[in-house]
Amino acid sequence: MKLYWIKTSRIIKKIFSNYTWDVSNTGNSKTVYLTFDDGPIPEVTQWVLDELKKHNVKATFFCIGDNIDKNPEIFKKVISEGHSIGNHTFNHLNGWKTSTEVYIENTRLCEEAIQKNSPSNLKSKLFRPPYGKIKASQSRKIRKLGYKIIMWDVLSADFDQTLSQEECLENATSNLRPGSIIVFHDSIKAFKNLEYVLPKTLAYLKENNFNCEVL
Repeated sequence: MKLYWIKTSRIIKKIFSNYTWDVSNTGNSKTVYLTFDDGPIPEVTQWVLDELKKHNVKATFFCIGDNIDKNPEIFKKVISEGHSIGNHTFNHLNGWKTSTEVYIENTRLCEEAIQKNSPSNLKSKLFRPPYGKIKASQSRKIRKLGYKIIMWDVLSADFDQTLSQEECLENATSNLRPGSIIVFHDSIKAFKNLEYVLPKTLAYLKENNFNCEVL
């Protein structure tokens, strides 16, 4: 039994309206927002950057602070190629299993890693809770610090090794709509599926006249 959903329901979005699940498109705009969690790591993030460059697409990377400190050069490359950065905590913490005090400090450590490893002391105010799990007390404090909490409209589930590559592609492409925030993972665990899904998703977006923007 899966403990996650692929397409976020309107009910969830309404209940948790303090979080950003999608972005309203105006007029005839067909804009979607690609996001990548858990990097940066040279083995996968570099490949992702190369694929995005082929299609002239920009994305938002929600980075783990520890990975930033371990891989500062690939982190700088994400920024230099025009992508947006978000905070994903320093150690990929599950908010439901972590005290609010520890969680906020871990978020602060990630913010510090982002600033000290970016060329221009970048101050990102985008935050995505690992696993999508965050307590109300943690959410209040993080938003009080000026962060916008970014969730998702569509989950590719590339991290789920019980799913086939074709199922992950179906997740990503059949559920997206104008304004969708879509989640992929630039991680070793997800790469088997991501390597198949990302190029085909990018091709699908181009064929169907979707634009991609950063958050």
